[in-house]
Amino acid sequence: MTIRVLVADDHAAVRAGIVLILEGQEDIEVVGQASDGEQAVAMALGLRPDVVLMDIRMPKLDGISATRELSGIADVLILTTFDIDEYIFGALRAGAAGFLLKNTDADALVEAVRVVARGDGLISPSVTRRLISAFGTAVPERRPQEVGGLTPREREVLACIGRGMSNAEISVELDMAEATTKTHVSRLLNKLGLRSRVQAAILAQELSSGTGT
Repeated sequence: MTIRVLVADDHAAVRAGIVLILEGQEDIEVVGQASDGEQAVAMALGLRPDVVLMDIRMPKLDGISATRELSGIADVLILTTFDIDEYIFGALRAGAAGFLLKNTDADALVEAVRVVARGDGLISPSVTRRLISAFGTAVPERRPQEVGGLTPREREVLACIGRGMSNAEISVELDMAEATTKTHVSRLLNKLGLRSRVQAAILAQELSSGTGT
């Protein structure tokens, strides 16, 4: 199956470099390029890519706002130069499925696109520890009201997501088909009012530490 990708970045040279890397892969097709956030949203609505590679600082509409508008339409992988807490947390709250820095090497970038396309979440190793620390000690902005409405199996899946497990790993851990795992993930996200599995992982960690209860 070919992964359809839209690349959004206001720097033409950066876009060209990303496209060159991705188009060298047999399983990835770049279906469009956007130079600002508004264009990214409009193109995503029309092209329906599997993954949007999104810069944060762009004219007309920033990447975080664009990510929020694309919730449920495409999985967004943030790719930015700026290792700033405001951007990291803002992107994940907006529903980004992943967050990478632009100094990520080509192989890691390609693999990140594949991971996000599979429905898994991904965060740059350089920001993971800070992210966990910040969210683990903070009171959530909004506490999901439907945690008690999860089925026992959905609770098990949520716990696995909190441990950083992929869908394939969860399927092995809970002895069920990967398609079934994806269904459980989708349902629990809907019940909890969450935009991405990264948000679900953060919630699971908050619940296990007692900050989300």
